[in-house]
Amino acid sequence: MKPRLYLETTIPSYLVARPSGNAVIAGHQQTTREWWATCHERFALHVSQFVLDEAGGGDPEAARLRLEVLRGLPELPATEPALALASALMTEGAVPEKARTDAAHIAVAAVHGMDFLVTWNCRHIANAEMEPLIRDVCLRHGWRCPEICTPEQLLPKEEGETP
Repeated sequence: MKPRLYLETTIPSYLVARPSGNAVIAGHQQTTREWWATCHERFALHVSQFVLDEAGGGDPEAARLRLEVLRGLPELPATEPALALASALMTEGAVPEKARTDAAHIAVAAVHGMDFLVTWNCRHIANAEMEPLIRDVCLRHGWRCPEICTPEQLLPKEEGETP
């Protein structure tokens, strides 16, 4: 059985966007394209309505491209337990109130038992300082937090490379 992966909105965004003039973002875009081309099929990908709503916003052509990437992926519902966990993530300080949708991504992924949540949102989701608090809030509310990571962390090791 493939590991279950929640695909947060930054992934399809970086995958289809024109190359950025910002070197860091351009590198993330390239890594995302490499991950998508070489190994995204190792995972059972899932999204939520939050991802679809975000991906469908903005420039109509860019939105069309993002939604095309997401077409056919199973959608995880925003259940009452997921909404309650999202609220707890904010009220308990793991995710700022202004990042409501980021809390929802984490909560939906946790409540639906995803193995991974992949994102380039390193401010509110894949943040090494906040991750222990995110995990703690999830656990205290009875949910296992998925492994939060970037596409780079999911690239396969090179042949002969040691861990």
